[in-house]
Amino acid sequence: MLDSYSALGVTFAATFVATFAATPLVAKVMRARGIVGVDIHKVSKIEVPEMCGLAILIGLAVGVVAFSITVPSAVREAAAFIGAVLIAGAIGIVDDLHPLGARTKPLLTAFACVPILILGTYIPYPEIPLYGPVRLTIVYPILIPIAFAVTSNSINMMDVMNGAMPGTVAIVAFAMLGVLLWSGEVRTAALAAGLLAAMLAFFYFNRYPSKVFDGDTGSLAVGTALGALAIIGRIEAVMIVALIPHIMNSFYGLSSVRGLREHREIHQRPTELLPNGLLRASNQKGAPVTLARLILAAGPLGEKEVVRAMMALTAVSSLLAVLTYWLTVFVR
Repeated sequence: MLDSYSALGVTFAATFVATFAATPLVAKVMRARGIVGVDIHKVSKIEVPEMCGLAILIGLAVGVVAFSITVPSAVREAAAFIGAVLIAGAIGIVDDLHPLGARTKPLLTAFACVPILILGTYIPYPEIPLYGPVRLTIVYPILIPIAFAVTSNSINMMDVMNGAMPGTVAIVAFAMLGVLLWSGEVRTAALAAGLLAAMLAFFYFNRYPSKVFDGDTGSLAVGTALGALAIIGRIEAVMIVALIPHIMNSFYGLSSVRGLREHREIHQRPTELLPNGLLRASNQKGAPVTLARLILAAGPLGEKEVVRAMMALTAVSSLLAVLTYWLTVFVR
């Protein structure tokens, strides 16, 4: 049995290798089965294999098994984490194959928290910056499903351009890995390392020009993984700060279309593709207000540049999250 720090490296390596190896195989299967999506931000309208988020699930599962073998005493936390991820991934698979309603999807993803509730891998005393721990014995379990619905669907709504989802989540996962190590939550840090590894491996294939799309299978599972890390590692407030770009993207998007609506129900798009391949903010009435549209408000940009801006904003929010953690430590 290895110590927790060594297990962190094993988890990272196992997850990265498994995700990197599985992604092209899953993509090949999806293309053969005709499960493809059109890359709408390209003039050529390339067809890209969908549902390749299955490779992320495979990678995280392999990483968690490796972690559980090296640190058997952490099997409860590992089971709660991967259980939540797999439930969300299963919901994503259903949504990719048979689209769920705009209200049904958040409701179902809220149930991904069941493994955490059953295994009791949460402590109802969240740390509030400038205040310290707050006792929420009764309310906290009720807030967990809401948190999972928010994180999973916020990541899902950011998954709109090549590399946007794995690129931004990798930055958040890296910041949370540092916070968890500093706080002494080495076991949860190992799970964060696994998520970071999965995102880096998948980003290689999903970056511009994307060779794979993760679909709701991947984005819902990854968003749930972030929620699970926040709860198991007791970094709820820190995670909220790190995900500010994702949460604001969801908030503005939902408020601008007046509630929960599937993208298939929205006829106006937030961005427009120009003949030269650049994107510009839509000026159509009723078009959703999204982070991409706000970034493009200053003028047309390429898809790669928009994603870089998203990642830069996530880097800033992640840095603020780290500072939030240190502020919490200072008060404590």
